[in-house]
Amino acid sequence: MAAMDPAEREARIDLAAAYRLAAHFKWTDLIYTHFSAKIPGTEHILINPFGLMFDEITASSLVKLTLDGEILSDSTGLGINRAGYVIHSCIHRARPDAHAIMHTHSRAGVAVSAMKCGLLPLSQHAMRVQQRVTYHGYEGIALELDEQERLVRDLGPHAPAMILRNHGLLAVGASTHEAFEVMYYLECACQIQVDAMAGGIDNVVAMPAAAADTADAQFHDATRTKGARAWTSLLRMLDRLGSDFRD
Repeated sequence: MAAMDPAEREARIDLAAAYRLAAHFKWTDLIYTHFSAKIPGTEHILINPFGLMFDEITASSLVKLTLDGEILSDSTGLGINRAGYVIHSCIHRARPDAHAIMHTHSRAGVAVSAMKCGLLPLSQHAMRVQQRVTYHGYEGIALELDEQERLVRDLGPHAPAMILRNHGLLAVGASTHEAFEVMYYLECACQIQVDAMAGGIDNVVAMPAAAADTADAQFHDATRTKGARAWTSLLRMLDRLGSDFRD
């Protein structure tokens, strides 16, 4: 990444780290999900090349493209997953706060996306997003541009996360580490819900409304560091594992 703008270099490194962390936490679905990040000061985004496993992605292998879908650089020659472009580009365009967007098809996430009840207030993990999560109905694989309007409408102007019915999860953040933290809590909450409901919904204890409101407010207190400490510790973990994500 010689002679690259420092802001783009940093965006690439953080996004590549997010892919490696997703592989570590087993959020992957072969090559079929996607994370993106906007390059600061531009209308360009970075996304994964369509064909690399998440544990193969490096900073230099990420594809740079415009919000209109024009590929500006692709060192792998693999191109991109169209569904990734359809989902991510419209949210980056519509949401000024959407620096990073993460989409997964994890087993627990898809399971909760298929539940009529949606995400329930069953755990402290759930309260990171439960009261602010939105929902989007399934329309098939996201290949058609006309779905973009409905994706943006259903996500709304402020939601940090959306559950795509019968499909998976989506997290939005003002930074890559913030989007990663949202997805981490959302994934954990879904796993906890699936485990808890294995004993039957009548055996589940939901969080009292007052406690849920308190937890939601605490998670969104303006003084929170929004995952910065956790992110730096996660990068150290990748370094200890010998990851080449910075390459």
